[in-house]
Amino acid sequence: MNALPAWLPSWLPAWLPSWFSSWLPSWLPASLTTVAPVLACGVEAVLVNGVPPGPELGSALFAAAALLLRRRLPVTVLLATLPGLYIGYAAFAPLIALYTVACRRADRRLLVLCAALVAVAHLVPYPLADDLVPSPSRELALRVIDAFVSAGAPVVFGLFVTTRRELAARLAELTRSRGREDRLLAERVLATERVRLAREMHDVVAHQVSLISLQAGALKVGARDPVSRDAAATIRELSVRTLVELRQLVGVLRAAGGNSEQLSPQPRLSDIPRLIESGGVAVDCAIADGLEDRFPEAVERAVFRTVQETLTNVRKHAPGARTAIAVRAEDGGLRVEVRSGPPDPTVPRPDLPHGGHGLIGLRERVQLLGGAFEAGPTRDGGFLVSACLPPTAGR
Repeated sequence: MNALPAWLPSWLPAWLPSWFSSWLPSWLPASLTTVAPVLACGVEAVLVNGVPPGPELGSALFAAAALLLRRRLPVTVLLATLPGLYIGYAAFAPLIALYTVACRRADRRLLVLCAALVAVAHLVPYPLADDLVPSPSRELALRVIDAFVSAGAPVVFGLFVTTRRELAARLAELTRSRGREDRLLAERVLATERVRLAREMHDVVAHQVSLISLQAGALKVGARDPVSRDAAATIRELSVRTLVELRQLVGVLRAAGGNSEQLSPQPRLSDIPRLIESGGVAVDCAIADGLEDRFPEAVERAVFRTVQETLTNVRKHAPGARTAIAVRAEDGGLRVEVRSGPPDPTVPRPDLPHGGHGLIGLRERVQLLGGAFEAGPTRDGGFLVSACLPPTAGR
């Protein structure tokens, strides 16, 4: 449904069709609400006081003409219409002026004073009689009620219109605020998904691609057929290039913050033996019995990612090194330690790129779960990665 034209009063019902003003000249709507009340009050002045000139007709017409300035000088126009009400019995002009004051002035004391002036001008007879209390007393009571109702109705109606406008403005502001909040929430969700994707990409894809590169290097060294050696070299080169591009992409995706929620399905403690079998690294693994399903999925997933990332780093930085993995319950939580020895000098080091985000990602993951993370070299030239996760993490 179309909205009302801007020049129409706000108190009109919303279902009023917009074609109401489509046939009017372009200059008429802007002046219609200004001129129409003046004409109506002028007609009232003539009907009430007659055509012959006199103070009654003159004061009533002056009150009608003063309405032209009611939007600029509402209080002054109201005062100018009071003689028309008192002398010329022009009731419409002061009521319209009082309505305008109620719409454009927020001071409640001013509104009460203006309404009292209109009521007094309506109540006191003209010319002023010696006895202001007519008989019987019931007639005076009716006149007093009529005077205050006539003065109060425009005030109440004006306050209603003003309140409705304020509520409409506040509703529009709330709508805009809700739109901004929705956009911020969408941006936050997008940032979370970016970090989530970056972490999973580094943990999963980099691990698998490094395995491909390692196996391709071994095939190149051991193959006797030149064609096989060339194919292995090509595979190794493509793997290295993929890791380089992956490192750049992960750096872009990790530009925003995220939370501890991860994609599913995700590996758990039971998947660590399979990871070790496909890792190509000599590993001594000791996983305590009865740990599966005792801890939240997020804790088991963090342990798996710690082992996965550490084995990847061993292949990159310490080829041929012996590695020991220990997973046990400690202080009600779950601790994982991955200790690697010094690299074997007889094993060639693979030429793999270093993204620099592996240990940072592990530390972030553990800290988000409320755990402690340590990583550093050992005295024998190896490296130790340790993480301790609380039992309530991820719940």
